[in-house]
Amino acid sequence: QVQLVESGGGSVQAGDSLRLSCAASGRTFSRNAMGWFRQAPGKERESVAAISWSGGSTLYADSVKGRFTISRDNAKNTVYLQMNSLKPEDTAVYYCAADTYSGSRSYTPVSRAQYEYWGQGTQVTVSS
Repeated sequence: QVQLVESGGGSVQAGDSLRLSCAASGRTFSRNAMGWFRQAPGKERESVAAISWSGGSTLYADSVKGRFTISRDNAKNTVYLQMNSLKPEDTAVYYCAADTYSGSRSYTPVSRAQYEYWGQGTQVTVSS
C-alpha cells in the first residue's frame, strides 16, 4: 500500500519559518517527480512547488518564489518544503503528491491531474 505522510505543519507568526516533510512508503519514487500543493478554505487546490526526480529542476508558484524551497532525498524517499518569511496568505492545508510517470531528469509537472498519489495534508496557519 502506497502512502505519503506529511509532517511539520503548525501555527506560526508572520515572518516565521516551517519545514514540511513528506515520507513515502510502499514504493520508491526516486524516478518520479513530486510536488507540494495547498488548499485554503473556499479555494481551489493550487500548486506550490514541484521537483523533478533528479532534483535538478524545480518550479514554484509566483506567490512563494524566493521564500519556499523544495528539495528531496531519494535515499529516504522523502520530499521537503522549506517555507521562510511566512505570510498569513500562506495559511492552508499543504499536500504532498507523487507522479508515477518516469519522465526526463527535468520533468517537473505542476498540474494536479499529473499526480497520482496524495498525502492526507498538514495544516499550516500563519497569523499576523
